[in-house]
Parts: sequence; C-alpha cells; structure tokens
Amino acid sequence: MDQFKVMVPGQTIAPKTGSAAKPKPLISAKSEVYDRSNPSYPLLQSPREALTGFPLDSLGRINWVAVLERGLIAPRAEKRTRGSMRVWDREILMKNTRDMPWVRFPHRQHTEWLACSNCHPDPFVEKAGTNQVNMEEIFRGNYCGKCHDRVAFSVFLCERCHSVTHPDSPTRWW
Repeated sequence: MDQFKVMVPGQTIAPKTGSAAKPKPLISAKSEVYDRSNPSYPLLQSPREALTGFPLDSLGRINWVAVLERGLIAPRAEKRTRGSMRVWDREILMKNTRDMPWVRFPHRQHTEWLACSNCHPDPFVEKAGTNQVNMEEIFRGNYCGKCHDRVAFSVFLCERCHSVTHPDSPTRWW
C-alpha cells in the first residue's frame, strides 16, 4: 500500500513506519527570523522554554485565553509606549447555528490584546445582521477563520465557540 498523509491543522499524521522519524525543529538553522550575529541573540529563549507551563487546550495546543486570564502574559497596547488596551466587555450571541449550540462571541477576550481595527471594518462590519458568518466561510479563512486555525485556537474545538445550548441543540456533543 502506498504511503499517505492526512493533514490536520497544525500537524501531519502519517502511518507508522519501521523507524521513527526525527521531528523537525520549529525554526530552521537557516531561518532569517533571527539575526544570529546580534550580540543579544543568545539571550532569546527557545519557544519550548518560554512556553513551558502554559495551559493547553484539548488538542494539546496553548490556550492563549487561559494564559492571558492567569496573567502569564501582558499584551502591549503600543509597541513603544505603555498605553492600555481598550477592553470592550460585550458579548454577541449568534443564533443561526441550526441544531448546534449558539455561538457566544466574547469581545473582552479579543480586545484584551487586539485593537478594534484588527477586525473592524474588515472582516466584520459593525452592524448587526450584515456579516454572513458561517462555517464554510470560516474554513475558507474568512471572518473568524482569518485568525482561528492560524494564530488562534483551532476551528475544530467547536465547543469553544458553540457554547450556548438551546432547546434544539445537544447539551454536550464533544
């Protein structure tokens, strides 16, 4: 049987072979991300060292909301100044989910480290009923999919968004 690979966001799953393949480093030695000639380069922590002890989600990836809530990181409002984030504590309930639990969108968790301009007016228009958000568009990288499955938690953690049960939805499906 020919070898095959199944792609899962963030990882590749391949059938087991006779010898375990060595995992590739996160950043290649040829990477141009870091200036290795900079005298401060040795002071940088490896991601593994820097992220040790951070809470994980059910897929084993870092749960950044929990990290923020526990005070393990403190996002900056500005690159060079000590301004504060403009946190907006308002939730939006999206009910067009068929038999899935409704989606609770928490502005607070987003605005604790993102400026409003990251999402408004693109990809979200600030007027109720104008954004035709659906899972197909999210999977295509639109709306929530601009960040989720890229720099934010996986779109396959359904319960993180579909968290408000209603009479037509199962109480727990994961």
